Amino acid sequence: MSTKRLAKTHRRMLRDVALDQYGYITPTDAEALGVPAIELRKIAQRGGLDHSAYGLYRFADIPITEFDTFMEAVLRSGPDAHLTHDAVLALHGLALVNPRRIRVGSPHRVRRNLPDSIEVIREQVAPDDLTSYEGIPSTTVRRALLDSRHIVMIDRLVEATEEAGRRGLVPRHQLTALLDEITSSR
Repeated sequence: MSTKRLAKTHRRMLRDVALDQYGYITPTDAEALGVPAIELRKIAQRGGLDHSAYGLYRFADIPITEFDTFMEAVLRSGPDAHLTHDAVLALHGLALVNPRRIRVGSPHRVRRNLPDSIEVIREQVAPDDLTSYEGIPSTTVRRALLDSRHIVMIDRLVEATEEAGRRGLVPRHQLTALLDEITSSR
């Protein structure tokens, strides 16, 4: 029995990466694969990709999920960007937050023209406070809870911290100190 190997076309290579990014692909991703950026435009012209924003494309046939807007916000904000503050809490359904704007942190100045739904916060975050949830670069839930003290009501943050502990999003041995830090900001 012979097995046919699928040809590694540019489109297929880009799609493989896009599957891990909720359908999104960037010229930087293409470059990392050895695919010329012009190929993105060609595939888009043929209807294989939707042009979402400057430097951002999406495979329309990849199903939309509740995480798409978070990934799009991070990718639109450029390299080294990550979800931060209440956006991380919203990603996890904590603190009853539904931010009007998705807060994205970046160590770089972001000069891109972004929609009002994305707010970029220029911040340097320690490597221990950065992680990835659902494949989306983010600050840790612990860091997000602390960063949200002036945005979210303290009572909601206390409940969110306890819930994060139950779900394993914050290590149990850090809960008491984290709750103390959150409530001391009243």
